[in-house]
This record gives sequence, structure tokens and C-alpha cells, in this order.
Amino acid sequence: MTIEQFKTLSHDEKLEQIRHHSNLLGSYERPDAQGGKKQPGDIYELFDFWVFLSDDEQTVIPTRRNPIKEA
Repeated sequence: MTIEQFKTLSHDEKLEQIRHHSNLLGSYERPDAQGGKKQPGDIYELFDFWVFLSDDEQTVIPTRRNPIKEA
């Protein structure tokens, strides 16, 4: 699966992909768009991209860059 295909999935389908096909890399606090409070969650490696999943599982953000290596 490519990142483009992943983006087209429903929220529930994204969670299923994460549960069954990913590797948990660790905890991660993602800065919000306004640079305010950080959002806690986890980073997963999924196929050839990475996914941030918030602790409440409401935010799913795929990326081509590994945010843990950049930290």
C-alpha cells in the first residue's frame, strides 16, 4: 500500500491497517499547526511511510518522513 492509497481510506480502515500491518516505533508528541500545545500519540512504521496516531485515535497523519529520526 502506498501513502496515497492510505490517505483515501476511511478512518476505521486506517486504524485497521495500523493495527494489522504496522510496527510501533514509540511515543511521540506532535506539535499542533498553531505551534501551541503538543498532541500525544505514537509513531508507526507502515509499509514505506510513517503514521502518527493520537492517543485518542482520532488523529491519523501519514508522512513520508520519519519524525522520530528528525527529533
